[in-house]
Amino acid sequence: MRTFFDKLEERCRTANTLLCVGIDPQVSDLPQPTAEALQQYCLEIIEQCAPYAAAFKPNSAFFEAFGSDGWAVLKEIIAHVPKDIAVILDVKRGDIASSAQAYARAAFEWLGADAVTVNPYLGKDAVEPFLSYPGRGAFLLCKTSNPGANVLQEARLIGEGGRGEILYERVAHLANQLNQAGNVGLVAGATYPEAIERIRAIVPEMWLLAPGVGAQGGDLEAAIRAGLRQDGLGMLINVSRSISHSPNRSEAARQFREQINRYRQQISQNRGRDSVRSAFPPQTRRIADGLLESGCVRFGHFTLKSGLVSPIYIDLRRLIGYPSLMAEVASAYLPILTQLTFDRLAAIPYAALPIAAAISLQAGYPWIYPRREAKAYGTKAEIEGEFQAGERVVLIDDLATTGGSKFEGIEKLTQAGLVVKDVVVLIDRQSGAAEALAERGYTLHSVFRLSDLLDEWQRQGQLDAQTCQEVREFLQKTSSV
Repeated sequence: MRTFFDKLEERCRTANTLLCVGIDPQVSDLPQPTAEALQQYCLEIIEQCAPYAAAFKPNSAFFEAFGSDGWAVLKEIIAHVPKDIAVILDVKRGDIASSAQAYARAAFEWLGADAVTVNPYLGKDAVEPFLSYPGRGAFLLCKTSNPGANVLQEARLIGEGGRGEILYERVAHLANQLNQAGNVGLVAGATYPEAIERIRAIVPEMWLLAPGVGAQGGDLEAAIRAGLRQDGLGMLINVSRSISHSPNRSEAARQFREQINRYRQQISQNRGRDSVRSAFPPQTRRIADGLLESGCVRFGHFTLKSGLVSPIYIDLRRLIGYPSLMAEVASAYLPILTQLTFDRLAAIPYAALPIAAAISLQAGYPWIYPRREAKAYGTKAEIEGEFQAGERVVLIDDLATTGGSKFEGIEKLTQAGLVVKDVVVLIDRQSGAAEALAERGYTLHSVFRLSDLLDEWQRQGQLDAQTCQEVREFLQKTSSV
């Protein structure tokens, strides 16, 4: 079935627009404080702005202020919006259980909205009822545009010295978890472009609804630069009073659409030039830089356990000394994990243990780990953590080389009755692990392939061509052994 975002994307492409027109009718805007005047005012906005709008966003509060008559007007104007244009009902609902279900019925079944804004701060219980309607969508409040939002939404959840995950980043991770049917978006205010950039790094493909342009003073260009997807879509720019209070609303909407499109074009051109210098989006580029700066990846001459002398040494155990980098690394696993089906994570000792812990803290996934040696006392457990036989786990590790350590971990997990299908690592050294795992029915997923990292470091001038070639030749030789 076609999703809400399929409909939205089709409209954006057809009308060449990312403009969302907000409908926020205050009594002072009307010639008379009546339901009839309210309806006429809103219908005029829709008719005048429809050629330039990707979506309309009526705010239910201004209709509820008129009582039952206002509620009826809201239903009427939603029905009046052309069918190819999305209607996002701005209700910011935030309740649970039967209350949330009733709110969802009111928005989708009675009013006929295509999507709603939802307050996720009661947890996924407050969101899931809105996600049970095929073809409808929900935008979770992530980083709102108002100044007072910083008191809560900028709170740090983990780490010391001002480092660690920010509360709105946790909401973005939650959205990734809930987006199994492709019907979740996020609200990210244009007044905070730096937050939009961090959110976009967590949800590279998700649609963002960005209020705050116009009367609230949001920087349109900076917001688009921070949040636009690589395909030039993925972002709705909401404008309300700057259009509705204009003496010529149609012209105001057209000008906003054209201004947005100019920035889209400029950003696309700049990205085309930047792609020559970097193939990575901002978050993965920061991680790639951090791996060098932290000494997790070093170049020189290193004698390995096998006795071979390697021109590269990767030691991701060093991540524990760099909490902010560890948080970035953990978040980089999440786009992969959200596409997989599992009950819990399973980390391979020892380097993967802190990585799994950081992932768990960010996304709320429970995790376990197979011990290298069974306890000789107490419970004599071979696997630490709670689990039930028959559950499906995703194996987490730092590196993949030949796959040997993965098979050892998988064997212990399967002996305990657990099911393993997927292995996720930060770096695939491309030394045969993916092929070896595939032969046994397992799929390897990686944040980075080592060859891509080498390309990036050479492109950025952090690795000279000779060293890069030496590493490639060494990897090719060892992978064929």
